[in-house]
Amino acid sequence: MQALAAMPLTVAAAVRVVLTDIDDTLTTEGRLPADAYAALERLEQAGIQVVPITGRPAGWCDHIARMWPVRAVVGENGAFYYAYDRQARRMTTHYWTDAASRQASRKQLDAIRDRVLAEVPGSAVASDQDYRVADLAIDFCEDVPALPDSAVSKIVQIFHDAGAQAKVSSIHVNGWFGDYDKLTMTRTMFQREFGADVASALDSTLFIGDSPNDEPMFAYFPISVGVANIQAQLHRLTHRPAFVAAFHGGAGFVEMANRLLAARQAPQPHAQPA
Repeated sequence: MQALAAMPLTVAAAVRVVLTDIDDTLTTEGRLPADAYAALERLEQAGIQVVPITGRPAGWCDHIARMWPVRAVVGENGAFYYAYDRQARRMTTHYWTDAASRQASRKQLDAIRDRVLAEVPGSAVASDQDYRVADLAIDFCEDVPALPDSAVSKIVQIFHDAGAQAKVSSIHVNGWFGDYDKLTMTRTMFQREFGADVASALDSTLFIGDSPNDEPMFAYFPISVGVANIQAQLHRLTHRPAFVAAFHGGAGFVEMANRLLAARQAPQPHAQPA
């Protein structure tokens, strides 16, 4: 990983879309700082479209799509995306699976929940679970005392034993049934909302995150950034971001936004005549 300050100005100036995790990337210690939200506004005003790519639930994502200065939001680690057209006052929703399949999966997830709570002392169902449509979130440090890595690994193993996917964020273990992740729904969102394959926009798209459930994004996007707290997760990562911010959480997001916006103001090199 290179320091974010080493990102070439030509690379930073070319970014037109920012894909961002939320928890501990936009937020700091569970809160969205004013300067991080202001950075979202500044990016939008500069013509850079922001799309949160989060493990957070459908209920939160409906609010984010409507209320935040964002183009769309991918939620529950890729279970869906929402995009709100403010002029038409219309919400676009696209789910990986239909409602009947999600309902069938819920019964299996309930069984996993019961096993986790019985076998992993100190774990809890995430407080935002009531607002989820597709996954099960197990809290290991948000509203409970932080559990050791061995407990987190045990939770992941219980999901895997049941044939479910499991991803570790900075606060939860999220599990679901379905062959999707943050990247697969991002590709779908990009095609449907931007009218292009994301593969054709890799030189103008940046992803920023902080945890193992961001790994598919780090692996795919050449312009990828970790906020400074990614350092605590490196032992869980095979694919690391290309750049790392000097600051943690929301301050790292602001650092990234400042880098992009400053690059647009910097003199750009011109091709020399032949």
